[in-house]
Amino acid sequence: MMNLVGEVKPGMYFWSGNDAIAEAAIFAGCRFYAGYPITPSNEIAERLSWRLPQVGGIFVQMEDEIASIVSIIGASWGGLKSMTATSGPGFSLMQENIGLAVMMEVPIVIVDVQRAGPSTGIPTMIGMGDVQQAKWGSHGPYEIIALSPSTVQEAFDLTIMAFNLSEKFRTPVIILADEGISHMYEKVVVPDPRDVIIINRKLAKDPNGYLSYKADDDLVPPMAPVGEGFRIQSTGLTHDERGYPSADPEVQNVLVRRLLDKIRKRKHEIIDYRMYKCEDADIVVVSYGSAARSAKSAVDMARKEGIKVGFLQLKTIWPFPDEVIFELAKKVKKFIVAEINEGQITREVERASKGRSEVFWVGNYGGRWIFPEEVLGKILEVK
Repeated sequence: MMNLVGEVKPGMYFWSGNDAIAEAAIFAGCRFYAGYPITPSNEIAERLSWRLPQVGGIFVQMEDEIASIVSIIGASWGGLKSMTATSGPGFSLMQENIGLAVMMEVPIVIVDVQRAGPSTGIPTMIGMGDVQQAKWGSHGPYEIIALSPSTVQEAFDLTIMAFNLSEKFRTPVIILADEGISHMYEKVVVPDPRDVIIINRKLAKDPNGYLSYKADDDLVPPMAPVGEGFRIQSTGLTHDERGYPSADPEVQNVLVRRLLDKIRKRKHEIIDYRMYKCEDADIVVVSYGSAARSAKSAVDMARKEGIKVGFLQLKTIWPFPDEVIFELAKKVKKFIVAEINEGQITREVERASKGRSEVFWVGNYGGRWIFPEEVLGKILEVK
């Protein structure tokens, strides 16, 4: 293991996905990590346990996943960019406090390294079954941001993006990694920090008349810097601009509408995807995470056989790129969605295409990868 001291230097590295996530978190400014051990995310905590002290950060192993997410919420309010990492069972335990972070508008990053489930499933093997949970796992109406890497380089890049989005929108951001990417080793190019935009939270400047939840025109309230004389009120209860709890249904409607709109109305600043050979395609294969690697290979194989097929890789899962799917549905006859679950994004593609295209699923329920030949077989079956 490299004896890194301080922030990682620009250059080329050979890292696992978990290593890349940990180093990217430091690169993005993360200085607090709290977590509880769980396969297959453990290497993130292990790396940060010795790397964070090298950059003046803090690592805490908590007694469970509930304490972990509560700790990073508190650390973020204290002024530190904060992160935790877990897998399916721990992610389930965090759901109530993900909702709390949404309501309190706390910028945090949660890494969910997905594995085969439900329950403890196959802890050491791949799964992608937490996609809908990331969107709907907590209660009440809310929006979430979730990103999904399909290479180790993307694990690095999207972790930086996750921290930037969490700070920009004052919201939790989820990295939906999976065991395949997290335990894979690949080349990672670390850029010069001067070439990367790092977003820090918007801070209020004047404590006089400061209201904890009075939003600017971008629908995001500035946060109060710690120890600067600001009076702060924050709660998971419905609250007005002062942060004071309220049982008024109109206050609830105004608050929740803003929480939804700050993401929905600016989703063009969030959604990221890759489109490949879709210009003349009759069929488009949609995929994300580890499954996207096999999907892309299958598209290349099909192209060699003269089949007009394209590939859409989703890097942002939530908010879902409805408009991208709908525009493709105007010209392609069929979608094939490759995913290691029972069709969680397949249903989203069906919804977003609004009946203009047929939608087919290819995959399995976890425990192994999707092979390119399986995706190619589905292409040949439906063409």
